[in-house]
Amino acid sequence: MAVIFGASGDIGGAIAQRLAKAGWSLYLHYTHNQTKVDALQRDLATHYPKQDFVTVAYDFTQPSEATAFAAQLVGIDAVVFAQGQTYYHLFADSTAAELQALMQVHLLTPMLLLTSLQRTLARSGHGRIVFIGSVYGASGSAMEVGYSTVKGAQSAFVHAYAQEVASLGITVNVVAPGAVDTQMNAMFDPETLAAVKEEIPAARLAQPADVSYYVNMLMQVDASYLTGQTLYVTGGWLA
Repeated sequence: MAVIFGASGDIGGAIAQRLAKAGWSLYLHYTHNQTKVDALQRDLATHYPKQDFVTVAYDFTQPSEATAFAAQLVGIDAVVFAQGQTYYHLFADSTAAELQALMQVHLLTPMLLLTSLQRTLARSGHGRIVFIGSVYGASGSAMEVGYSTVKGAQSAFVHAYAQEVASLGITVNVVAPGAVDTQMNAMFDPETLAAVKEEIPAARLAQPADVSYYVNMLMQVDASYLTGQTLYVTGGWLA
């Protein structure tokens, strides 16, 4: 059983589809978009009737509820953190509330959840933890300084935490996409997106399925020797 945090997002939904096809039963997490997750759950249950698909709601900005929420997740062998948000403006215009939200959603609450889930993840001897990061965690991005910072912090956390849990058979990695064709990037006008595509050696934006492929790879039992790493799925952009 795996839990996909942010299953209502484009990347989270693609990961759910890929892992379900690979035979996983799933907890499908959402914060606000219940309608989308319910539709995903029905679709997966129709196509994979021998597997279990359970929707769960939790607000990552409420860390006081993390322990109680984690207790609901039974039989967990894998965790995918695909939830996220960003703010697009100059760093000088950032507010304390925005910076706190970015830190809480992308880093602090996931860390807190893992303190509760580690024992469960260790039971199988091949527990898996994957964060969906960003190339900006390494390269940085103007107008998304706070987002770049927390994505870099995810990689730093993974590098350290992987060393603690490797003896338990748990791997911890980041899959860090570049520009992906998602709703998060739909805020940009076509001219801006076209300019980005021109900078990408692969000559296209990533699709969510491109990201889900590498998540599925890391989930496999045979992937036990790859841990503490950040895999940059960027089509050669900013590499």
